[in-house]
Amino acid sequence: MSDPQAVIRTTRVGKIYDSGEIQVEALKGIDLRIEPGELVAIMGASGSGKSTMLNILGCLDRATSGDYFLDGIHVNDLAPDQLADIRNRKIGFIFQGFNLLSRTSAFENVELPLLYSRHLEGQDLAALTRRALERVGLADRMHHFPNQLSGGQQQRVAIARALVNQPAMVLADEPTGNLDTRTSIEILATFQELNRQGITIILVTHEHDIADYCKRIIEFRDGRIIRDQKVAEPRAAARDLETGHWQASGLGERP
Repeated sequence: MSDPQAVIRTTRVGKIYDSGEIQVEALKGIDLRIEPGELVAIMGASGSGKSTMLNILGCLDRATSGDYFLDGIHVNDLAPDQLADIRNRKIGFIFQGFNLLSRTSAFENVELPLLYSRHLEGQDLAALTRRALERVGLADRMHHFPNQLSGGQQQRVAIARALVNQPAMVLADEPTGNLDTRTSIEILATFQELNRQGITIILVTHEHDIADYCKRIIEFRDGRIIRDQKVAEPRAAARDLETGHWQASGLGERP
């Protein structure tokens, strides 16, 4: 049975990659539950299963075994067009490389997912787009092109694009990987503010200093979850920016 109270619920999810003579068991019976309003960091080294799990949660790949429910919907047996619809309606994606269209304004980049959203027919798409940009502090930059924006501003455009469809969750894959230290903390402050507004965020990172800003840390190794713990007192990005404490963290070693 589905669980409408959980944004994500997986039961004994496994994934095997068959390369002919060799089978690789990338995931080994993953049980995971993420509630609405959580801010979760998923961690793990290369080959840990982290990326495979990310692809399954994002409906970009299918589990070999087990069950996956996304916002109460059983994902396993959906047809490809149904999976595409689920991705568009339920998941906002944010990537390390921003993935913005270079010859398109910030407004048009954010508006783009709405043009494919059947569930928003009849709504004022321009108003939804402006609202998303306002939420990330870019109301005065909506008509700028990506090359007229800083790296942090480009990532905030990407965050607004992820929010514009009003998804059940935002999935952020190494969202600070291409940013300098201060800008990374500014993006984390944006995530924390959005999370306070009730948005569920799953942030994939290999950096422990980034994970310290999340409410929960899930760590993968060899296809299994080896750690799943709540963070008693997550670091407050806005406070760190105000006090300059981010300069003393491990993030300060980044370019």
